[in-house]
Amino acid sequence: MSIVISTDNEKLDIDFIHQFLTHSYWAESRTKEEVSISMKNCLNFGIYLNKKQIGFARVLTDYTVFGYLMDVFITEEHRGSGYAKLMMKAIMDHPDLQNIKRWMLATHDAHSLYKKFGFSAIEDPSKLMGKLVNN
Repeated sequence: MSIVISTDNEKLDIDFIHQFLTHSYWAESRTKEEVSISMKNCLNFGIYLNKKQIGFARVLTDYTVFGYLMDVFITEEHRGSGYAKLMMKAIMDHPDLQNIKRWMLATHDAHSLYKKFGFSAIEDPSKLMGKLVNN
């Protein structure tokens, strides 16, 4: 069994990524074009088992001050095998992301995974603001 984690956009399977995201709780209405555009503006990570993509994550970042971790997933049949931890380690260890001062993410269900990599609840969420636009 061979596991590879890569930031090579040429290896990413956009159909696979879009298919997964449209069945997720956070991106069910995202079009393939929106997925493609979002990926063009991020540092993308694919995880591959025997050359077949089994997961994905992307980081929206300025490479200095801020990094927002998004769309992290491992396919259901490959969960529980440590692949998410391997991908998170690759993201956190990536040389281009070492200067980031503030990391953020939003999740409903994977808090224990992210805590292992130093993420925690925002101390004072009253400082954060957001705007959600429903088109």
